[in-house]
Amino acid sequence: PLSLSHTGGGGGGREKNPSMATIVNTTEEEPMLAVVRSTAQLAWADAGPEVADPEVARLCAEAQQHLLAGRWLDMATLMLASADLLLLSPSAPDKAADLECILTVICNLVTMAGSEDEALEIAKLICAKLTHQPPADKPTLRIKVLFSLYNLLPSLSGKAMVYRKALEVAAAAAGKAAADCVVPTFKNIDAFVAYWGIGKPEQRELFLAITRILKDHKGMTKDYFKFLNKYLATFDGSAGDADAIAAAKEEAAAAIVEFVKSSDLYQCDLLDMPAVAQLEKDDKYQPVYELLKIFLTQRLESYLAFQTANSTLLQGYGLVHEDCITKMRLMSLLDLSGHCSGEIPYSAITKALEINDDVVEYWIVKAISSKILDCKVDQLNQLVIVRYSCPQDFLGPYYSVILSFLVNTCSEM
Repeated sequence: PLSLSHTGGGGGGREKNPSMATIVNTTEEEPMLAVVRSTAQLAWADAGPEVADPEVARLCAEAQQHLLAGRWLDMATLMLASADLLLLSPSAPDKAADLECILTVICNLVTMAGSEDEALEIAKLICAKLTHQPPADKPTLRIKVLFSLYNLLPSLSGKAMVYRKALEVAAAAAGKAAADCVVPTFKNIDAFVAYWGIGKPEQRELFLAITRILKDHKGMTKDYFKFLNKYLATFDGSAGDADAIAAAKEEAAAAIVEFVKSSDLYQCDLLDMPAVAQLEKDDKYQPVYELLKIFLTQRLESYLAFQTANSTLLQGYGLVHEDCITKMRLMSLLDLSGHCSGEIPYSAITKALEINDDVVEYWIVKAISSKILDCKVDQLNQLVIVRYSCPQDFLGPYYSVILSFLVNTCSEM
């Protein structure tokens, strides 16, 4: 089974060192009753004994009844209400460590539930409490508690739900500390998806949530593009996707922009995705789609014409013209290598890249260092001998070959 651990850094918000936690003595009393008593006393501390004592006694008596009757969902509701009173209490504005202890005890209720359905209902109550707090209020603590809840839940669908709620907290917090709690788990996301057994709609929601966390996370542009691709790939263009796919236009355009911006990406499957193809007929995003087609299927000449007519659009997406020219020259060289018979004359390179003869070898070296071309230079005959070039459309040229190989392999088994 796949478990989650809290690996986030520093606190964020107003979280305190665990050493500041109030010690709750549970040696002579059931832990759940001790939590109810402790939180009630803290929450009503400012009301005076005349008001506080009857309220504390009432809450403890109600908790005792739920405990004896095995009403764990009711117990969770009562305990969460007490935790909420503690959170809102003016005498305890900064009780993060206490709150973590309390919520950990409440999370353990899912292990006592009589069925997976009851455990799931308890988990939903806890998730609702943790996600409906002010975004900047102790997000790392709330994510840590959600991870604990995830590990306690028996239901795989429940685990998937709790994980998505942790992502929701991290996205809402919009801070590095909260994001750092969940980002390390993204490397295992394929294993999580397989383990949970969730369908395409749930995967789509999951990948979209991840992209929203990674979008502004420094140093994660490759992962951002990766998860944009995962999200867009969940749309197959079927009639059942008709409504949902229309909502993916912004992410489809973002994926195109990230591809064009990147100095490391020279191949992608975006043109083959229905979620991206829909942009071709969209008034707002059609120019972005055209830009993708230029980078994947055309050469520098076409980009320069596009830039002349759409300079404002490129600037609006944060695309730097000089960087685009550099990438487009490499893409043009890549396109040349895919249409030659193993040899590219210098003259063809100077024409396609719009460069002088004396810098041809500079661009060849740049293509080799970018790992998009494996070749050698015949300076005497002014030829580039191509041994390998990566396809711009990752599957396009080789799809039929790969499919044929798989079919033949399966038939022989």
